[in-house]
Amino acid sequence: MSPSKLELLTAWLPTRPWYRDGGRAPQLSKAGGFRLDDPAGAVGIEFVLVHDGAGPEPITYHVPLTYRGAPLDGADDALVGTSIHGVLGQRWIYDATRDPVAIAQIVALLAGQAQPQAQSMSDTPDPSVVSVGEFPSTAPEFHSALDTPTHTAVAVGSGRSVRVERGLRPEPATPASDRTDTVRVTVPWQIGNGSTVRGVVLAIGA
Repeated sequence: MSPSKLELLTAWLPTRPWYRDGGRAPQLSKAGGFRLDDPAGAVGIEFVLVHDGAGPEPITYHVPLTYRGAPLDGADDALVGTSIHGVLGQRWIYDATRDPVAIAQIVALLAGQAQPQAQSMSDTPDPSVVSVGEFPSTAPEFHSALDTPTHTAVAVGSGRSVRVERGLRPEPATPASDRTDTVRVTVPWQIGNGSTVRGVVLAIGA
């Protein structure tokens, strides 16, 4: 893609309230991620994890994106940018927390009704993406998304919300307690020294 995802995110991330400004432009590298399939096959849904080494304390960001072949009505403020794909042509790339197709699939994942897919291979499930608990799902309705300094809260109707973590925190190697009552999705990612850690990217509630 031209420009690349990392090039687009280098310009877009500093405009987000959850970005930790280190006084320099982001220095991004790929850290991990996965995909979800759109049942209609029209929208690409990717959960991008990028490592930023620009600040005094390196950080990994979770940036869910959608890829569309035409603009999404009413979502100008969620547009990350446009890019040319070598096969598909021009693509409009959006913050997936504002895209109803992505929100429906996120809720399906939390409800155990969607299978995470490998980031770079077609038709290949990704077993490293682990869902804990089960979120009852009945046709979620996207209402709003609110960015905070740590996460994006997505209201999905009936008083329910999905917490999309932004600046990721590794889970302890031996957690003091395992909250099995908390519905969440964890994934692995690579940190700056090349080692792999795991943490929460999606959860229910506050």
